[in-house]
Amino acid sequence: MNPMNNKPFSEIIDSSLHGFLAQCWQWDDFPTFGQLITVKSGKQTIFGLVHQIQTGSMDPVRYPFPYQKTEEELLREQPQIFEFLKTTFSCLTLGYMQDGKIFYLMTPKPAKIHAFVYPADTQQSKQFFSDLGYLHLLFGNSGEIFNLDELLLALIKQQKKLGIMSQEKIYTFIDQFSLLTGSDYRRLKLFLQRAQPLLEI
Repeated sequence: MNPMNNKPFSEIIDSSLHGFLAQCWQWDDFPTFGQLITVKSGKQTIFGLVHQIQTGSMDPVRYPFPYQKTEEELLREQPQIFEFLKTTFSCLTLGYMQDGKIFYLMTPKPAKIHAFVYPADTQQSKQFFSDLGYLHLLFGNSGEIFNLDELLLALIKQQKKLGIMSQEKIYTFIDQFSLLTGSDYRRLKLFLQRAQPLLEI
């Protein structure tokens, strides 16, 4: 999923105040773990963070079968098997934009079923990540996430790629992480060890 191609690629099939589930229109065109996406809801633009992705069969009685062939061979010989595949992904709602201002709060209403999902463009991403207010919602909904620290590392990598993870912001990020984990020194030390290679890229 190319964030520069700011076109809808999926739609919501399940929704709540704290997040939503979306299904991709093409099973092999989906966002990355930790990617920021947007959903338009009336006058608001909802921001969501991808924390789970799953590909499987669309038909509950048909399952992918190991053919011992490459994808190219299967596309040439049995293209129909790909028609039964689907990819869904789960997002946490981390805030919304209204009248040009971003609020790092739960939305007043959940996103609508069948609403289109877009990848956040570079400008939206830079504006959203300019403030660390989203971390509070992330930690507050950590029970919904399989591994919060993995998601935070993915976020650091994305911000580094966007060129907005400055030295000052790194210190602020670490400070917020420490506060939100109750100054868990062991966890902070392990997290920094894993984050260091990403910051050097």
